[in-house]
Amino acid sequence: MIVTTTENIPGKKTVRVIGLAKGNTIRARHLGRDILAVFRNMVGGEITDYTKAIAESREQALDRMVEDARAQGANAITRMRFTTSSLMQNAAEILAFGTAVVVED
Repeated sequence: MIVTTTENIPGKKTVRVIGLAKGNTIRARHLGRDILAVFRNMVGGEITDYTKAIAESREQALDRMVEDARAQGANAITRMRFTTSSLMQNAAEILAFGTAVVVED
């Protein structure tokens, strides 16, 4: 599966636009991580536990978007984007979305 943020894929011709492909995940913060984050915030620096959690969430949303596109018969996704939103005080959604297409050489 080709996934790109661009409108076109060099060397490929879009022969069919299927439509929206999407995948999301919702993650809640962890109390233990929050306590460590408070201490890290006091002294400065990266909060690596949150960095890892967000990276894992992005990958999961991306994988789900690819699964959605495949289920619709696509072999590529163009104009791919990520977005986040806060659902409640300690939970956030990460959404990956793009245009499911069929491309050929």
